[in-house]
Amino acid sequence: MSDPAAPITEVGPPPAMADGLLIGKAETYPAGTGTIRHTHPVAQVLFAIEGVMEVETPAGQWITPPSRAIWIPPGEWHQVRMLTRVLVRSVYVRPDAVVNMPATCAVMSVTPLLRELLLAAIGLVPPHAPGSRAERLIHVLLDELQVLPSLPLALPLPDDPLLLPLCQRLREVPDDSRSAGDWAAWLGIDSRTLQRRFQRATGMSFGEWRRQARLLFALQQLAAGRRVLDVAYDAGYASPSAFTAMFRRQFGATPSEFFANPG
Repeated sequence: MSDPAAPITEVGPPPAMADGLLIGKAETYPAGTGTIRHTHPVAQVLFAIEGVMEVETPAGQWITPPSRAIWIPPGEWHQVRMLTRVLVRSVYVRPDAVVNMPATCAVMSVTPLLRELLLAAIGLVPPHAPGSRAERLIHVLLDELQVLPSLPLALPLPDDPLLLPLCQRLREVPDDSRSAGDWAAWLGIDSRTLQRRFQRATGMSFGEWRRQARLLFALQQLAAGRRVLDVAYDAGYASPSAFTAMFRRQFGATPSEFFANPG
């Protein structure tokens, strides 16, 4: 978890943004690098055509595997860490260009159509003449963004100081198998109080939050090229088959399928 007191820098979009509804940018980052904590006055779609990113926002931690994108609303502070070498394609979107997007960050499944639209948008240089191919392509891209489903790739971080040490422990050691009752005793509260505080602080039960923490840990490890066998045990699962079954329930695909295929 990053330093909560880290400064926030407002970073403007590319200057040409003023001449159009959106503008794209292509960048490549080595593994282990990242950005400062910052905001944009416009929305941003972060898309990796290769590699995996971890994004932190006020709402929590987000993982974007290959062929997924993260929607970042205007004004939402965020910082990005590259878990592998990442080829990033960013599209900055004027706030009034979309009306049906989430008010908080969301990871979206990138369809083959959206992938090609995003890649095409990188090469468009404003201004875009009314009725031109560029303008039509942009409107199709914006329409497609607003109908995509979100993926369960977020881990909400509680603002409850009592829960923070527990959550930090479960993020660092996801195979810690102590029960909710054990953790409640460790915190000096009863199990019901623990569950109420988790629900209030994260919108999830303790069990749901722990499963999500294990899932995001597993995604990070798989992105680094580790074997499913090793990741399953390190994430706290009794067997690789139990881990794969959980993964399939979440995403409708095995880990290898998930990382290989978009959508």
